Amino acid sequence: MARTRIKICGLTREADVDEAIDAGADALGFVLYARSPRHVTLARAAELVARLPPFVTPVLLLVNASPHEVRQAAETLPQALLQFHGDETPAQCEAPGRPYLRAARMAAGFDLLDFAQQFHSAQALLLDAHVEAYGGGGKVFDWSQIPPSVPLPVVLSGGLSPANVTDGVLGVRPWAVDVSSGVEIGKGVKSGPLMRRFCKAVREADDRLAH
Repeated sequence: MARTRIKICGLTREADVDEAIDAGADALGFVLYARSPRHVTLARAAELVARLPPFVTPVLLLVNASPHEVRQAAETLPQALLQFHGDETPAQCEAPGRPYLRAARMAAGFDLLDFAQQFHSAQALLLDAHVEAYGGGGKVFDWSQIPPSVPLPVVLSGGLSPANVTDGVLGVRPWAVDVSSGVEIGKGVKSGPLMRRFCKAVREADDRLAH
């Protein structure tokens, strides 16, 4: 089995970017949604992304952004994946002509297989809890809602932490996991020890699956 990739999202500080890289993150997320407490401007995101070494992927989280804002983000950071976390249509996600992740908000009765068919051009589906606000709410959803054979890679998100991510990897076997509030000591302020514990827990789960 391939190892589970790790994305740490909602970074706002240089020190946290450096700690996340040292902890072993494969991707770092930067929130361009102004209503999020973890919001950074595109210019600030570019400053933080400049610290990333090769093979660590930047991800730009967008929520119902205008075509101009999406285009500007794609042009400013052409190496970044775009993550659409609002009500974007397949055509809106495909318009920049760039690789993208599509967030799926897992409410009761949500048809993930139909959603995956609509967004078949996505690199992966990021599964998050359905909450009032956009951009993630730090809530765990019922993982049994996930169908056994989703036709796209799955990124498990929503309320993950060092305490439950091992169970998430073992139970769901996602292609990747995504964490934000579960490794924080304040909104947008990450904890180096928590990020290291999170990454260690994912690796331990991978080891258990391998053996």
